Amino acid sequence: MEAALAYQEAYDAYELINGQEYMMARPSFSHMRIEGNIFGAFDRYLRGKKCKAFFEPNVRLSDKDQFIPDVVIVCNPEILNDPWIEGTPDLVVEILSPSTAKNDKFIKKALYAKHGVKEYWIVDPRGKSIEVYHLKETGYELDNVYFLYSEKQWSKLEGEDRALAESQKTIKVSLYDDFLVEVGDVFRDVD
Repeated sequence: MEAALAYQEAYDAYELINGQEYMMARPSFSHMRIEGNIFGAFDRYLRGKKCKAFFEPNVRLSDKDQFIPDVVIVCNPEILNDPWIEGTPDLVVEILSPSTAKNDKFIKKALYAKHGVKEYWIVDPRGKSIEVYHLKETGYELDNVYFLYSEKQWSKLEGEDRALAESQKTIKVSLYDDFLVEVGDVFRDVD
């Protein structure tokens, strides 16, 4: 029992959102799997490039906004001050969980836009979807929603619906012209 308590204490993590502290719960297996899949895809592509991927980093956008996003990409090495990213990542991924969904979809999304995060992904493990937002002058604009269709769902698609589904199988990351992530790879081995 003591080992379990020590482990829990070691994980106690929190975020500051508009100066208010929010404790973070341990992620589910699906959440961890998706996080690893995304980080792996980012890390493989970025090898040898200026931009680097990080998972569960401490990000300090301001004294009142300090987050632990699931995965980020940073292209400016000057903001890396171990153990913090002190400044704005170029891309942030948040994977929804019941306890964080509202903050991720609304409050943190607005703060990421305010602080200049160029691309923001909201990943829904239950719906197996990814919303990709690009920063514009007025805030985030939805680029696309990408879905992982089951074999049964895929078999029922025809014509324009199938063409739309086909366009939702690969995400083009805005940071590089040839940076592509397959939606199937994001949800690989996730029930």
